[in-house]
Amino acid sequence: MRVQRVADPGTTLAHADTHAALQEAFAGRHAGQRVLVLIPDHTRSLPLPSLFRSMVEALAEAASVTFMVALGTHPPLDEARLNRLVGVTEEERAGRFGHVRVVNHGWQDPDALTSIGVLPQARVQAIAGERWHPTLGGDVDVRLNRAVLEHDHVVVLGPTFPHEVVGYSGGVKYLFPGISDGDMINVTHWLGALAGVRGTIGVADTPVRALLNAAFELVPTPTTVAALVIDGGETAGLFVDDPLEAWAAAADLSSRLHVRWVDRPFHRVLSVAPPMYDELWTAAKAMYKLEPALAEGGELIIHAPHLSEVSFVHGRWIHEIGYHVLPYFLAQWERFAHVPLGVLAHSTHVRGDGAFVDGVERPRAKVTLASRIPKATCEALALGYLDPDAIDPRDFQGREDEGVLFVPKAGEVLYKVRGPNP
Repeated sequence: MRVQRVADPGTTLAHADTHAALQEAFAGRHAGQRVLVLIPDHTRSLPLPSLFRSMVEALAEAASVTFMVALGTHPPLDEARLNRLVGVTEEERAGRFGHVRVVNHGWQDPDALTSIGVLPQARVQAIAGERWHPTLGGDVDVRLNRAVLEHDHVVVLGPTFPHEVVGYSGGVKYLFPGISDGDMINVTHWLGALAGVRGTIGVADTPVRALLNAAFELVPTPTTVAALVIDGGETAGLFVDDPLEAWAAAADLSSRLHVRWVDRPFHRVLSVAPPMYDELWTAAKAMYKLEPALAEGGELIIHAPHLSEVSFVHGRWIHEIGYHVLPYFLAQWERFAHVPLGVLAHSTHVRGDGAFVDGVERPRAKVTLASRIPKATCEALALGYLDPDAIDPRDFQGREDEGVLFVPKAGEVLYKVRGPNP
């Protein structure tokens, strides 16, 4: 069943419109079935509380409904945060919504995952094409949360934005890496790193997306995607369809709403990471979305006065290796082969493009962190440091003609320069 709603330009859909669309798409279609609904965590913008209530109503005839937060490797949410995520009180969770489960993806629990097949190295290499590198390794064991096999139907309910690893987020990305682990997370992120952020973000047809689609071919459970496109926190488009079709339609609308084209790159950018990014692992989106508009030799400042953690999950690895350009790792692979590929990918994404020549790292631009992470730590991580309290955003506002850009809420809108990457 294909259901689509798109708001008029400059507007968003009323909650009643999205409610009616979800009713049309799902009401009565899964009677007696066990339905698994995959949703994002708090690091994505969308009106999830109203969507949650609409989906619960639409799936009223299902035998059971489980909402699973597709964490990837993000930290799990406690019960209070799960309640806030879907917009219910503790009393509602126990009463009105007592028949509905809201759970985390257990990526850290080996018993929660199962293998659904293998992507042979030859196929990964063919998909990677010119981006192939031996560091991607051999066959990929495609492991997925076993809940997919324990349900009769899977629904993906999540937004689509420009994305640094896959080009545009959403769709079957909620399965891989949303509720997968290990090989898929590492290989997909490292393949994205080999292509670079500027060569990936805002591109629909990428090798990583092709790899996700190949993994999805192994999923035996029927799956529907309800792909959302968000503008200002509200829904501008909703596409319910076959996973590939729904995602493609959402990516097309996202390309029109979430990409800001500029005439020339900026030499200094103040990129403000909102509080929903509570660690540098996610706040780094303030870099990813701006790097394509950052001039060579320029400086990007991630302004995150609320932030004091590099990564709750991967911090020890990041503190060991720091932030470096891709050639830095490839030229010294024996030093870094023990580090998870996903962590290495994150490192290169934050540091941006650059070279490693005669043992000297030459980043394309400077990345400075203005947060509660101390200066000494930033220096050890190979990042610049600024006191967040000493920054006055007014010093950056209204200066685009001078090559200075202020982005008050970074992380979802992509900035790109017209023409070839500078």
